[in-house]
Amino acid sequence: MKVLVGFATAAGSTEGVAQRIAGIVRGYGHEVETHNVDEVTDVRGYDAFVLGSAVHNQAWLPNAAAFLSRERQALSSKPVWLFSVGLPGALRGPMRKWAGLEESDILANLASDVRPLGHRLFTGVVTPETFGKVGAWKFRLMGGRFGDFRDWAAIDAWANQIAEDLTDTETLG
Repeated sequence: MKVLVGFATAAGSTEGVAQRIAGIVRGYGHEVETHNVDEVTDVRGYDAFVLGSAVHNQAWLPNAAAFLSRERQALSSKPVWLFSVGLPGALRGPMRKWAGLEESDILANLASDVRPLGHRLFTGVVTPETFGKVGAWKFRLMGGRFGDFRDWAAIDAWANQIAEDLTDTETLG
């Protein structure tokens, strides 16, 4: 199958997740292309999609949401998985639990454009520069930590499941 792993990133963390997913799906023998959604002009040549975006204010980046809206008709007849990269793992205590609940809000914002076969919310790289000086100070007060919180084992497991589902679909199809 020809698969597009598309992404929208704010600081590069989401691109890293997309590249990792693409590598795993490619390892199952699928033809995989990885592109920023801003570079994708035609989706008709793809058989399946894994699309992701950084999350700001509990929503995908505007360019990623616009891509889904623009391509909704083409995506409606193909297998689609979505992933989001946000902050949950960078927080502690009650704030971490609260941030983990944003997944339903993210999906609600995208539901009119696509019905994904699956969605995962991962944590990305969180730096003080992401928030600015005052924002970084507030983030620390809320129990936030800075660092690379990408859970590669969880990302790999999810990507392996997608690749297996695609292989099963190809075999049955």
